[in-house]
Amino acid sequence: MTKLWEPSAERVAQANLTAFLNHVGERWGAAAEDYNSLWRWSVEEPEKFWLSVWDFCGLIASHRGETVVEDFDKMPGARWFPEARLNFAENLLKAPDDRDAIVFWGEDKVKRRLTRAELYALVSRLAQAFRAQGVVAGDRVAGFMPNMPETVAAMLAAASIGAIWSSASPDFGVQGVLDRFGQIEPKILISADGYFYGGKAHDSLQRLDGIMAGLPSVQALVVVPYTRAAPDVSGLPKASLLEDFIAPYQAGTIDFAQLSFDHPLYIMFSSGTTGVPKCILHSAGGVLIQHLKEHQLHADLKPGDRAFYFTTCGWMMWNWLVSALASECVLMLYDGSPGHLGSNILWDYAQAEKITLFGTSAKWLDAIAKQGLAPMESHDLSSIRTITSTGSVLAPEGFDYVYGKVKKDVLLSSISGGTDIVSCFMLGNPIGPVWRGEIQARGLGMKVEVFDEDGRPVQGEKGELVCSAPFPCMPVGFWNDPDGAKYHAAYFDRFPNVWTHGDWVELTEHGGIIVYGRSDATLNPGGVRIGTAEIYRQVEKLDEVIESLVIGQDWDNDVRVVLFVRLRDGLILDEELTARIKKTIRENTTPRHVPAKIIQIQDIPRTKSGKIVELAVRNVVHGRPVKNKESLANPEALDLYEDIPELTR
Repeated sequence: MTKLWEPSAERVAQANLTAFLNHVGERWGAAAEDYNSLWRWSVEEPEKFWLSVWDFCGLIASHRGETVVEDFDKMPGARWFPEARLNFAENLLKAPDDRDAIVFWGEDKVKRRLTRAELYALVSRLAQAFRAQGVVAGDRVAGFMPNMPETVAAMLAAASIGAIWSSASPDFGVQGVLDRFGQIEPKILISADGYFYGGKAHDSLQRLDGIMAGLPSVQALVVVPYTRAAPDVSGLPKASLLEDFIAPYQAGTIDFAQLSFDHPLYIMFSSGTTGVPKCILHSAGGVLIQHLKEHQLHADLKPGDRAFYFTTCGWMMWNWLVSALASECVLMLYDGSPGHLGSNILWDYAQAEKITLFGTSAKWLDAIAKQGLAPMESHDLSSIRTITSTGSVLAPEGFDYVYGKVKKDVLLSSISGGTDIVSCFMLGNPIGPVWRGEIQARGLGMKVEVFDEDGRPVQGEKGELVCSAPFPCMPVGFWNDPDGAKYHAAYFDRFPNVWTHGDWVELTEHGGIIVYGRSDATLNPGGVRIGTAEIYRQVEKLDEVIESLVIGQDWDNDVRVVLFVRLRDGLILDEELTARIKKTIRENTTPRHVPAKIIQIQDIPRTKSGKIVELAVRNVVHGRPVKNKESLANPEALDLYEDIPELTR
């Protein structure tokens, strides 16, 4: 392993994590001197740890109570801060002054900003309008919205009442929206008139007719003008423009409903590539305390910092980002294509707006590396202290690219968790080194371990990522799962009383994590488990390969490895390139990793959040149906994998 970066003594001294170490030392006499000893203390003394997070990060509540957790031996079943009463939106809307709250770029078409006072005022008016429509605690408010300021305001207005927010990206088709919102029956639907992508405006109004026809529960459709000044909504049922919807209400003090710690806040949806998406219910208190911990301790965010994540409203990173308001940060929102203006627009944004935390995906970093972009030569990125990467595994070469072509002095945090916990199991450590190809650390308060096949903890070996003790941001449950059977089956069937996340990983000697892929997508030739990321890391080193996808094909009473490659325009997969791909894989992994078949393909299917869908391709290759193509950004790509002659011999 190669150490790529280490924080300066000055940076360590100024880090929130250093202040937190001092805080727990003074309060509890905890002898935690570095990150790993702090992590051990945090999982050995969970009540003291989460109390410390509450106080250090400044949660606002009308009442906390004496009890930190009940039934800690039950997983699921533990209840955190059972006596507490708080409101999620109140924590994000504190200090409504003239400081920036949101800066927004809609590609190069729209630029806007809101102060904290202006955001508070908009939330106040929306909350009053929602209440006038009969919205009460527990009702659902849904957004079919781009990543823009009004989306944040609508979520906060719903949360201020205790309503449950759920959102879908505006590039979903009608059926994709109904597969999600049809299950949760929202009372209010808020949608923009359209969105920008690749320099073009895309209309949403036409789809709203079909969406509304399938959502009889909706009592009001609120349309936000974005791609046009005054969209005509007269033909849409129950529709009004945003300004007309809130016109009767003057901004005033918001009546924040004081609710239990586990009161539902969000309904998040699984990717849905194997069936109708699961509706995962998350609690206000759990999301709040977890995000505050991750932002302040793991990402080192401070008041006034400018936090950016490239995300749509259909991905959990949107929910993660907006919580940065609770740490008095500025939300840097971007709607549109990250490839706009030659893939430089996000760096233009970072330079112009002095972004502090720059969040993106491993796939995008790989894509701009293959384009030959060198942002450190073309842009002033001096404001960026932290770069975070998620969505898929950041290969060691991705680490090299960031430090070689983006910025040398930066905390590169590869982070990983999921929609299931709307947060992370492993992420950054601002006071520790970055090792090439490794996620720095297991999350504080998260008893993350790696289990072998028999459920024994291992280190330095590949195994299942688990969390063997309860944590506050565990889901409340699944929607329409009254006995909890679906929830239990999703995470707790493999190892009793232990959360099994479904990642195939290794715990390193540094206390970091290497992710090798999803457990359900691991390859098993000859009974040897291989993580798909192990192959991607080698294949995508090659300049000719833009991206790849690997599956296991049932063949001759065994499994054979099949690799699909998308090449640069104009290139053909010939014998020489095939041999070079196999040689690269063999020399850097093992002979078992070498694909039995390598096939050139013109497109690779992915979810709306950019994750490739190995299981869907595997189903197509085996002649099995893919149940929910609406969850894919490019469902037509699956047709390319049907009846491939090379896979019949």
